[in-house]
Amino acid sequence: MHDIRSIRENPAAFDAALARRGLPPVATELLALDERHRALITEAQTAQARRNEASKAIGAAKAKKDDATAASLMGEVAALKERMPAIEAEEKDVAVELKGKLEVIPNLPADDVPHGTGEDGNVEVARWGTPRAFAFAPQEHADLAPALGMDFETGTRLSGARFTFLRGDMARLHRALGQFMLDVQTREHGYEECNPPVLVKDEAMYGTDKLPKFAADSFFAADMSTREDLFWKAMPEDFEAKMAEESEGQRKQAMIEMLDAADTAEQFWLIPTSEVSLTASVMGELLDERALPMRLTALTLCFRSEAGAAGRDTRGFIRQHQFEKCELVSVVRPEDSEAEHQRMTRAAETILERLNLPYRKLLLCTGDMGFGARKTYDLEVWLPGQNAFREISSCSNTGAFQARRMNTRYRVAGEKKTEFVHTLNGSGLAVGRTLVAVIENYQNEDGSVSVPEALLSYTGGMTRLEPRR
Repeated sequence: MHDIRSIRENPAAFDAALARRGLPPVATELLALDERHRALITEAQTAQARRNEASKAIGAAKAKKDDATAASLMGEVAALKERMPAIEAEEKDVAVELKGKLEVIPNLPADDVPHGTGEDGNVEVARWGTPRAFAFAPQEHADLAPALGMDFETGTRLSGARFTFLRGDMARLHRALGQFMLDVQTREHGYEECNPPVLVKDEAMYGTDKLPKFAADSFFAADMSTREDLFWKAMPEDFEAKMAEESEGQRKQAMIEMLDAADTAEQFWLIPTSEVSLTASVMGELLDERALPMRLTALTLCFRSEAGAAGRDTRGFIRQHQFEKCELVSVVRPEDSEAEHQRMTRAAETILERLNLPYRKLLLCTGDMGFGARKTYDLEVWLPGQNAFREISSCSNTGAFQARRMNTRYRVAGEKKTEFVHTLNGSGLAVGRTLVAVIENYQNEDGSVSVPEALLSYTGGMTRLEPRR
C-alpha cells in the first residue's frame, strides 16, 4: 500500500516510478480524490462544530426569552443535522474509492532495479556450478519419474489436473528434501521454525498484498457447518406453514434471504505460500526495536489456482495446485532491509549448493517483478532434461509496502516515534521443484536416480530410487 502523503509531496516522482513498471500516471487522479476526501472531512468537522455552538446558543437565547433567535438557531441545527449524514456518507465513499485505487497499485521499484518490460530484461548477476556431462541423453522428469513413484494419473483421478500422488521412495525423497531445507535454515541461518495455519482470513491475505489483486489465483474455503447452522437459524418457526400460503416467487425470495444470512459463515483462504501466515503474524503490532530482525521459516502445504498461469507447465510436477515450500520471512528495520535481502537470498542459494545443483541468480527487471516487491532476486536451477534454467526460488524485499497494509510498526529505542517495519520473503526452497531438479540432475542411464549425499541422513539408508515393478 502506498502512503498518500508521499504522493502529495512528490507526485512526479511517483508517476515516474510507475512508468518504470510500464504503468500510466495516476498521481493527479489520486490527489484529486485525496483533496476531495480532506475537504469533506473539514466540512464535516466544521458542521459538527457549528452544530455544537448553535445548540449551546439556543439555550442562551431561550434564557434571555429571545424566541426569534432561538427559533433561527433551531432551524440551523435542524438543517445541519439533516445535511451531516450526507457529508459523512460521501466522505466514506470517497475514502473507499481512494483506498480501492491505492491498494491495486504495485510497489515502486528500488533505484537499482533494471528497467525492462518482461523476463528478457532480467539481469544475470551470478552463476554457480557446472552442469553435469551425461554419457546418455537425459530425460525430463515427467518421462522419468512415473516409474519411480511420481503418479500423475492417480493424482488427476482424485483431484483433477495439476495434482500428483507420490508413492514409496519418491514420497520419502520429497519428505527428506523438506526436512533438510528446514534444518539448514533453522540451524545455520537463524530462522525460527514455525508451524502456522494454512487457512487464513481476508485480513492476512490483504495485508500481504494477495487481495484484492490475486483473488483469482487463490483457493477459497468456507466453514459449511457454520453456514448450515446460520441457514437454519434464519428459518422462521412457522416457515412451512407460511410457505404453503405463498406464491412460488415469494418462496424463492424467502430461500434467497435465508441463504444470504448464511453467507456470514466463517470464510478462509488456503495460503498460496506461508509468507502469508508468517508475515501476517505481526499484523497490527507495535514491535520493540530489540525484537528486530525477526526471522521466521515454515515448511507448509501451499495452494494456488494458477489462474494467471493458464497453459504454462501443464506437464509434470513443475506447476501444481498443491505443493510444499520452505518459506523464509524477515521483519527488519528499514535501514537493514537491503542487507537482509542479500542474506536471505544467500540462505536459499545454500540449499542448492549443498545439493550440488547448478543454478544462476537473476536480478528481476521492473517489468517482471511481483506486485508487492520493490526488488527481487530469482534463483533458477539447471534442468538437463529440459536443457534450461527454471525458477526454483524468488526472494523479495517489499520495503514498507506490506507493513502499511498490515499497520505493523516498531518503536525506535529511546524515542517516542514509531516507523513501519520492512518485510522480506523468499523460498528456501520450493520442495517440488527441488525434487524435479534432483531427479533430472541425478538420473542414471538405467532409469534410476541417485540420492544426493546431503540427503543420505534423511532417507533412512536409501541411496537410489529404482524403477518400480
